[in-house]
Amino acid sequence: QRGLVESGGGLVQAGDSLRLACAAAGRTYRYDCIGWFRQAPGKEREGVALISIGSGSTTIDDSVKGRFTISRDNAENTPYLEMNGLTPEDTAMYYCAAGTLCPPIGARWNPYFGVWGQGTQVTVSS
Repeated sequence: QRGLVESGGGLVQAGDSLRLACAAAGRTYRYDCIGWFRQAPGKEREGVALISIGSGSTTIDDSVKGRFTISRDNAENTPYLEMNGLTPEDTAMYYCAAGTLCPPIGARWNPYFGVWGQGTQVTVSS
């Protein structure tokens, strides 16, 4: 398996939008779940969104529900994280990760993902 490469981060103002993309580096491999996570300085990494590649079902964490959406471009097989109404509290390094199975409701997300990207920085100014 190869890693993942995130793109689309940057410096924006509060209220702006960003779209992050997650691409497979090198040879493609089989996976059934993509997750987006973020980690702010001094805080633990937290999951924000999941998408099942097989079913297309999505899960959005309550902390970003209504502002973030996760989707997949079927032609390019590229997962995206759409972030709207950004606030300074969204400032973090954002990571995508791949796993063979999406975590069930109520489970911690991190243990289900074995392949991670290096992250893309999102900074939101007030």
